[in-house]
Amino acid sequence: MIEIRNLNLQRGSKVLLQQANALIAPRQRIGLIGKNGTGKSSLFALIKGELHQDSGDIILPKHWKLAAVAQETPSLELSALDYVLQGDAELQQFQAALAEAETADNGINIAAWHAKLEEIDAYSAPARAAKLLSGLGFSQSEHSRPVKTFSGGWRMRLNLAQALMCRADLLLLDEPTNHLDLETVLWLENHLAGLPCTQIIISHDRDFLNATTTHTLELSQQKLNYYGGNYDFYLKERAQRLAGQQAAYAKQQAHIKHLQSFIDRFKAKATKAVQAQSRIKALDKLELIAPAHLDSEFSFEFSAPEHLPNPLLKLEQADLGYGSQTILRNINLSLENGARYGLLGVNGSGKSTFIKALSGSLNLQSGRITRSEKLNIGYFAQHQLEALRDEHSPLWHIRKISPEAKESAIRNFLGSFNFSGDTAIEPITGFSGGEKARLALALLVWQKPNLLLLDEPTNHLDLDMRHALTLALQSFQGSMILVSHDRSLIEATTDRFLLIDSGSLKSFDGDLNDYRTWRLAQENTAAANGSSAQTPNRKDLKRLEAQIRQERSKRSKPLLQKTERLEKEMSALQAEQSSCESYLSQENAYLPENKAVLQQTLARAAEVKVQLTHLEEQWLSCQEELEAIRAAIDAEFQAA
Repeated sequence: MIEIRNLNLQRGSKVLLQQANALIAPRQRIGLIGKNGTGKSSLFALIKGELHQDSGDIILPKHWKLAAVAQETPSLELSALDYVLQGDAELQQFQAALAEAETADNGINIAAWHAKLEEIDAYSAPARAAKLLSGLGFSQSEHSRPVKTFSGGWRMRLNLAQALMCRADLLLLDEPTNHLDLETVLWLENHLAGLPCTQIIISHDRDFLNATTTHTLELSQQKLNYYGGNYDFYLKERAQRLAGQQAAYAKQQAHIKHLQSFIDRFKAKATKAVQAQSRIKALDKLELIAPAHLDSEFSFEFSAPEHLPNPLLKLEQADLGYGSQTILRNINLSLENGARYGLLGVNGSGKSTFIKALSGSLNLQSGRITRSEKLNIGYFAQHQLEALRDEHSPLWHIRKISPEAKESAIRNFLGSFNFSGDTAIEPITGFSGGEKARLALALLVWQKPNLLLLDEPTNHLDLDMRHALTLALQSFQGSMILVSHDRSLIEATTDRFLLIDSGSLKSFDGDLNDYRTWRLAQENTAAANGSSAQTPNRKDLKRLEAQIRQERSKRSKPLLQKTERLEKEMSALQAEQSSCESYLSQENAYLPENKAVLQQTLARAAEVKVQLTHLEEQWLSCQEELEAIRAAIDAEFQAA
């Protein structure tokens, strides 16, 4: 068990933790959540012993082995496979001891170290490491490539694989999905669910948290608040807690107001001085209840585009790639006004290449692209933060785009992204990744685009900012192509899907659940056949979708019938409720001669309200059961 007792931590002038307490039981999978800058990564550093608290304790079982993802990857000649194998420290230790025994020709020690290696299943370690690499998107040929030949994002995947290779008692994962594509996120969810260890995961991906965690630890207002469920459970419980907290706060404020009123009236009067002083003391001792605090401080929207041409652009028989290497062939697309596409495809399939070609930052190898004269592209690249100038301020970045804009207008605009006061005019060199991501989005919104090309825009954004982005994209009036591993964002903001597979672009029929089911089924087939997954066939997809629909219908029928009955009863009661309310709104209902009817109507209105509440609870319960059935069927098809 992990025990956090009266923990205090201050970094500079900022208090991150104050008398924080928590208990984490073995094998719980904890989602550690909170706004950027509240101290989540600092808490990880405390647990790892890289940082020391000002006071309080973090108590871990002495025998526990801890694994975490390294933030830096040295430029090594070591192969990717051997690098991942280094994650198992015991394996490395035993192998080194065996080599030493063999050098000394000590038969007894050689036998002893072979026995120890057998105990930890050392001989299957290369196969396990290879499985991790494949799951994280590395091809078979890349397993033997030197670590130094991989880019930064792929090195982070190697670090993740190395951490997963460790047979740890406690696994700490800080934003593990940031450098992953959707397919790899799905694989990681399944892998983490099967690990027999305690896990603490920092993530701003709502769906990932729901799939991988069993409990939630919220870091808010320097405290740790524990919730006995995943992220969706936390949202419901937190809403109820805040409602209760707000009621207590309002009650306390009324009490404070009463005390203060007495003090103000009587503290100057000699006859009442003692009573006034006692109330001053009571006021000083009163423990203030914080007002219910809804953390989200972001609210922004895209301005209506000045022009909405149709089509915005056309790609005809285009080949895309770099130098002599062609990534995508014979691409055709007419991007109509109002189109909202989610772009799917495994990592390395060419999604970013496609987005770059549309944005104009990559020239076509062949074919033709036609852009409307009124086209105004807002492009958020996967590494957009690297384009920001650390030595300059947020205001400078806006002014670089629009030199004619008034400073007051820019500062008002930046305020909606929480860059207010001195923050708007100071260099961004000290900004966190989340703050820089917010600034990059602000620059995008400022340009009033009619076409958004978004390549992983949520990296580094916390849950509140992701929610604000989702709302803004939902009301965006232009067209959009979105690449993201955040399923909530894709589902809420796009209505059609494009798939890049085997060097071609095609439409994908179905939703993300269908895509997930198809991908996992294809991977299982590929693993069984020892061959690569084939491109989705519309016919096969339709057949699979039909099977899923049929099974859902069969298992859901009793619940759907119950739901239909409940809806009819609710409709009748709602009509009766409206009738009662209509009568009660009339002036003559309160005349003396109508007293009996009034009492009957009031009584019936109260009864109807209670009955409606009961029926609504039953209806919500049915909906939850239907969702559970859907999830179970999807899981069965994935496992098949």
